[in-house]
Amino acid sequence: MDPQNIILAAGVVALLSLAFAINRRRFIYSHDQGTDEMKKLAGAIQDGAMAFLKKEYSWLCVFVAIVAVALYFGLGEEGHGLSTAVCFVYGAISSAMAGFIGMRVATRSAVRTTEAAKTSLGKALTVAFSSGAVMGFTVVGLGLLGVSILTWYFQPPAGSGSSSTDWIKPIFGFSFGASSIALFARVGGGIFTKAADVGADLVGKVESNMPEDDPRNPATIADNVGDNVGDVAGMGADLFESYVGAIIASMALALATVGGNITVAFYPVALATIGIIASMIGTFVVRTNDESKISSALTRGLLVASAIFVCGTVALALIPSIATELEKAASAEGLWGITGAWAVTGAVWVGLLLGLLIGHITEYYTSEEKKPARQIAEQSETGTATNIIHGLAVGMESCAAPMVLIAFGTLAAYHLAGIYGVAIAAVGMLSTLGISLGVDAYGPVADNAGGLAEMSDCEPEVRQRTDKLDAVGNTTAAIGKGFAIGSAALTALALFFTYREEIKAAKGVEDFPIDLLDPNVIVGLFLGGTCAFLFSSMTMKAVGRAAQKMITEVRRQLPGILSGENEPDPGTCVAISTEAALREMILPGVLAVAVPVAVGYFLGPAALGGLLAGALVTGVLFAIFMANSGGAWDNAKKYIESGVHGGKGSPAHKASVVGDTVGDPFKDTSGPSLNILVKLMCIVALVFVPLFV
Repeated sequence: MDPQNIILAAGVVALLSLAFAINRRRFIYSHDQGTDEMKKLAGAIQDGAMAFLKKEYSWLCVFVAIVAVALYFGLGEEGHGLSTAVCFVYGAISSAMAGFIGMRVATRSAVRTTEAAKTSLGKALTVAFSSGAVMGFTVVGLGLLGVSILTWYFQPPAGSGSSSTDWIKPIFGFSFGASSIALFARVGGGIFTKAADVGADLVGKVESNMPEDDPRNPATIADNVGDNVGDVAGMGADLFESYVGAIIASMALALATVGGNITVAFYPVALATIGIIASMIGTFVVRTNDESKISSALTRGLLVASAIFVCGTVALALIPSIATELEKAASAEGLWGITGAWAVTGAVWVGLLLGLLIGHITEYYTSEEKKPARQIAEQSETGTATNIIHGLAVGMESCAAPMVLIAFGTLAAYHLAGIYGVAIAAVGMLSTLGISLGVDAYGPVADNAGGLAEMSDCEPEVRQRTDKLDAVGNTTAAIGKGFAIGSAALTALALFFTYREEIKAAKGVEDFPIDLLDPNVIVGLFLGGTCAFLFSSMTMKAVGRAAQKMITEVRRQLPGILSGENEPDPGTCVAISTEAALREMILPGVLAVAVPVAVGYFLGPAALGGLLAGALVTGVLFAIFMANSGGAWDNAKKYIESGVHGGKGSPAHKASVVGDTVGDPFKDTSGPSLNILVKLMCIVALVFVPLFV
């Protein structure tokens, strides 16, 4: 098979993915939006979300322009400065587009999900999941299309006689642009949504005994806006950069370690192509009208997609021309006697299995149906302190199993196909991102649908149906965050290995050891670990400061609202969250870019390697801890609200609301932003290698 056909097929399937997303969008928009009151409330959420995103992107245009100029002049022509800058801008635009499209459709799907819930649970699930699918297939479509176009453009034409592999270097800029936008989208969206959520919960639920999403609470609209800008636009940008980062890193490693073998370099593109097709098929089996089987329906779609993907990898391994080339990437000794093309295929399966297992573990630690969340609910009976203590302990405990899996998964992939195997395992984990992101992004739509049902005073059965969707959505969102963190670990490892290969090439040496006995490396390790904590402190304090202003504003408005003298003013609350998010997202973003450049320039590439290693280990651990403890606190509250331990309004419920409020910035701001920090630092190091040698 001609390797160029792989790129051509990838481009065609990427366009098919975007067409599939458009088709799902049309399907969603064909549904009724309900009453005039529902349309009015949904319009306020849509306007708030779009206003925030437009302001955020206008700020980011300045950042993108500054970095593009820095790349052009900093790298120069020998370092592919112009090409890297252009790719950087393309990556930033693609990431922003993915978030924009996904969020725009999500804000218009929630009201249609609420209206569909008046008919049946199954119809509501179909609408909400279709919205998630738009996000998923937009992300993979734009990502694979970008990689295909840039590869087609930069790769030397066949028969040119060029054996250089430097053509891949400008494409690192595409990943850099995607990562930059992802970090700002995650941090900014997370600060927005959690400032509103904390204000709405503490003043509304705890102080005023108001139900969740009460229309009298002026922070309710801002809270619903935040669900979209944080969990839809932010998550989409997050996984977009993981997706393209894993593909580009594995391509670069193949060119560096397998003698510039084009077939091996294009193999991850072939995997992504198969993954999109498998994900499309998987969406058609997500159907149920039984409220007890919503989670099973979503899981069934993931498993069907995974099974089809596995069959596709087998088919690739059976193509003689591809199998012959893959043998060159396989480890000579293999693992358990697996050698040749099957060793590389096995590394792909390791990544896929690792993603499924991490998702399962995350579900165990965060689901309201499982022991950890229920134990937190039980601890809430003795007050807020015991709720928080147990929630922190659950988050710490939840780090162990995923890290052990990542460690042994990395070892298995390495023994199968060397460092290329580790990179290709990351591609395997993200292969079915089209449907897995769809399952995750469905959650905020279901959450908004429940809020609209409450605010528009729908029949109780409508809220019951949306609550069932939302309860599962909380778990799928937690699984999505666990999946994002797991994929970040493997992607960052792949980028780390690629960084070392680029340093070797730039120095013209056979090996470049990052020696733990080297004082510069030790300094880098300490600085890298510190970055994760400092970054988390910045984002947590940002939420705290914004929430303070929100709480003050809600307390100011509520007396007049409850007495009937005034109407709620949600616009002021949206403005508070918007201003805080845009102001507070700058410093964490600058930290992620400036620290690697400074360490590499002043302390050298070995110290920078230590920095990346320290940030990777600390960042992944801290991200898992915060994401899972926050998810467990949230679902412990949901479990109490189902009627146990005194139900809504009880002392246990109030304690659980406070615990959930502490967990909100854990799981929706700092935790998910950390995995982007780790990858962004790696890609910054990779792009600026010419400055360090």
